[in-house]
Amino acid sequence: MVSLVVVAVFLFQGALFQPPQAEAFKIFPTDDSLTHQQITEAAFLRKMVEVCRDVATSQGKGFTLPINSKLTPTTVQKACSNSYASLLKLSTFNLAIIQTALSNAAVDRKQFSTAHHFDDEDFKNGRDLITKGIASVKVSIKKGNYLSARTSLGAVCHTLQDFYSHSNWVELGSNVPFSTLIKPELPLNNLASRDTKTCKSCVGKDCSDNILPEVLQQKLLTSGYFHPIFPDKPAGKCSHGSIFDRTSSTEPTGGINKDDISSDHGFLHNRAAEMAINATMELLEDIRLATGDQAFLRLMGLTQSSVLAFVFDITDSLSQYIEVFKKVCLSIIDSRKGTSEEPSEYVLVPFNGQGSGPLIRTANADTFKEYINSLSASVAGNFSDMFLSELLLTLTRVPPSSDIFVLTDASAKDTELKSSVKAMIESTKSTVNFLLTSSLLRSEEDASLSRSLSLSDVQLYRDLAHVSGGQTIDVTNTTLSQANAVITDAITADLVTVLQVERSSAKAENFSFVLDPSLSNMTVYITGDSLVFTLYSPTGVSQSGSVADGPLGSILTVGNLKRVKLNSTGQTGELKISIDSTSSYSLKVTGQSSVNFLFNFVERLEGGDFTPKANRPFTGRNATLFVSVTGGDSVTVTDVLLVEASGSNVVNGTIKALGATDFLVNIDRIPEWPFVVQLKGLLNDSTTRSLPSRFQRQSPTQQQGSRFTITAQPNSTIEPGTPFVLNFTLVTNATGGSYTIRARTDRSFSVSFPSSLNAGTEGSAQGTVTLTAPSNTESGTDVTLTIEAEDPESSDSNYVALRFTVMTKVTDFSSPVCQIVSIKADCPVECSRASWELSTNLTDGNGTGIVGVSLSRGNGSLSLSNVMSADGTNVTVAFYNASCCSQEVELVAVDRVGNVGTCFTSIKSPSTTVSPSGSTTVSPSGSTTVSLNGSTTVSLKGSTTVSLNGSYSVSFSMCVALVGLLVSFLYG
Repeated sequence: MVSLVVVAVFLFQGALFQPPQAEAFKIFPTDDSLTHQQITEAAFLRKMVEVCRDVATSQGKGFTLPINSKLTPTTVQKACSNSYASLLKLSTFNLAIIQTALSNAAVDRKQFSTAHHFDDEDFKNGRDLITKGIASVKVSIKKGNYLSARTSLGAVCHTLQDFYSHSNWVELGSNVPFSTLIKPELPLNNLASRDTKTCKSCVGKDCSDNILPEVLQQKLLTSGYFHPIFPDKPAGKCSHGSIFDRTSSTEPTGGINKDDISSDHGFLHNRAAEMAINATMELLEDIRLATGDQAFLRLMGLTQSSVLAFVFDITDSLSQYIEVFKKVCLSIIDSRKGTSEEPSEYVLVPFNGQGSGPLIRTANADTFKEYINSLSASVAGNFSDMFLSELLLTLTRVPPSSDIFVLTDASAKDTELKSSVKAMIESTKSTVNFLLTSSLLRSEEDASLSRSLSLSDVQLYRDLAHVSGGQTIDVTNTTLSQANAVITDAITADLVTVLQVERSSAKAENFSFVLDPSLSNMTVYITGDSLVFTLYSPTGVSQSGSVADGPLGSILTVGNLKRVKLNSTGQTGELKISIDSTSSYSLKVTGQSSVNFLFNFVERLEGGDFTPKANRPFTGRNATLFVSVTGGDSVTVTDVLLVEASGSNVVNGTIKALGATDFLVNIDRIPEWPFVVQLKGLLNDSTTRSLPSRFQRQSPTQQQGSRFTITAQPNSTIEPGTPFVLNFTLVTNATGGSYTIRARTDRSFSVSFPSSLNAGTEGSAQGTVTLTAPSNTESGTDVTLTIEAEDPESSDSNYVALRFTVMTKVTDFSSPVCQIVSIKADCPVECSRASWELSTNLTDGNGTGIVGVSLSRGNGSLSLSNVMSADGTNVTVAFYNASCCSQEVELVAVDRVGNVGTCFTSIKSPSTTVSPSGSTTVSPSGSTTVSLNGSTTVSLKGSTTVSLNGSYSVSFSMCVALVGLLVSFLYG
């Protein structure tokens, strides 16, 4: 699965220029202000504390981490592991936070409408964006497309958070979030009309009381007007304010935004940011209730482990290999099943010379084993395969940073896709490993069936493996089974790359890498022919590569691969390896550690903020990296380097800390050569007084620059059957020149595009892509559109990969409701000796229908049945029974589009029985029965009321207590 945030770039006086727009909470911190990233991360962490606390409570376990403490991903993951055993993954939790935060940041670059930022009092359209975005998140989760869900979630969070900075909700004295923004069934009341004056001019630079008193007294909701060019705005209206807002110089002057502490209303910045955190948590809770805890944890990245993906050549020339490889796959699946190392998903793409597919994707190990067992060899049809098409498909369907294993003996006849595959590898940061069965390597009995691989074929696969950080392993029928160890290594949890190098020429060279205390299960891979190597430990102990079991490790040979499993000696420091080879070779060093790093190229916006860059950076220009260190709250980063992928050249970055684990790194000049990102630093152990330990990590995926860029500004959703027109821009360092354009999707949707663009004298060109999803496409389907431009003279290329969610138009925004049928509770002091009951009818009115009812609170039993009412309404009857010791219950009802309703009941008041029977009695035991004589309706997640005799309206959570008071009043 691939997701890239897309940016809109304009050419202005020969430079890339971002048109100013209404500012928002900052993306990256420049002072003590809270940023969009910090707000989003804080909401994620606090919500996970709430979820884990609820789970611990339901299991009778303690949970001691306070929600208002200083939370980090590490502290939350450790605290939550008590509730979820060993299932929670810190690395993917960090990744989910970063993915969502970067999508949040991208809104400031690609979305300029007033609705996206709640400017110009555009509350209705802003709310519509939020509710449609929430629907997109839920439908993506339902389809298992978690990356698409995080992309949509980040955009929704940005708009939701901007409301509290750009409106006067905080100035009105509000202490809780404006829940109406995520509940479209509720009306938007008390909006200031366009003719209502809302502000007066600031006194100098003091804007602390520029909102008119009558607006505050009447609780009218308004927001600031903004325009970067024109100063006009409706008479008497508030402005957003800032040096980029021309309207703020028009009477009434000044602004009301609270984006940072230096803003016009910066004195309320912290309150607005805290409100935005709480609103984001409320949004996350709605998603959690709609999707369930298991899917919600996947969204948060806490239960997503590695993905096991195979691209499988099933031609008859590989018949004996296929049976061996099937056994290898089944052995790996069985060894990981039911453990914390079990893959979160399995992907299989079979292919041969006649065709491919279908792509199989499942989270069920047994289902995947059935697919594996069903594979059999088939007639190839020809000696070449559309292999790169299948690899490209796989790269778009698996999560980022996945490991993909390819078994083939065929050349690729679609080599024109090589640049597209390389681009997708760069964007997904996934690793591709090839198991090649060349005829030169086969035994005599199966050589007669072989399809030969030319040197150019082998080099193609090596190039792709090199770009991804993977291996190209030559195997025979007898050595293929040994690949089990290599595949198992790759899907190990918390796997990090310490060092990786590639050398295309034959020469002797020495390499070194650092062993730090956080590393375990260290493995060295050396791939190449006719090579000699020696390992040296930090203490000077050596082991030759010819010694299978020595003082430093054990060596496994699989074809042209040497796998060295280092012994666990507990040593730290610098380990060295010398290699002498007569041909090209690669070296890779991996281990297990919670300490790793994520990186993205980002672009600076006007005003100093940054937003993620979607594609290759400009060669020869400066660039900025956003680096986040995961799993190390006490880490000092000393070096961030761009290291030549096939050489020894290095570009140093200048580091600026954004907090304990986040950094901005300025690169003076993007090099001409492909590179990897390497990070070095110190690990500070707070539990001991020992000196900090050196550590190093490296990105396995290769990156490279380009002399031009291609960008686009998409929506995140498209409707089936409706053509979607996407404009894109090509900008180059040079003037003139013709560029070849290619566009394709991973689902064979209809795509039209220009075959070429001419940059012209200004060095830029505009193009249009029209994308149409078939009218029968299922809602929630994700599709990746890749637009690639290539300079035919230099073969330089760049790309943009865009992810869309196909969604049918949502018209149901109403939450399910429940009607209380009865509450029966006769609970003695010894609560364990008795139980209580609740009966409710749940309906969805004219909506899409209820698809699920569950418990979000309560330890009792829930039973459900479906009936048809007299007026033809589908009714879900819920009956709940629990011990009197468990005195609260909350039912959650979800309809087909993800609208959520909850029904909370408590019997902590005197024991009562409530039924709509019309009779009122007092039982000998002291329990009370009260007639409600009317419809007893509890609206879910809205204004929750119970009507008594049509005369009283009370909070349902107080209903039982008020019933007791009513009985006392009626009967004295």
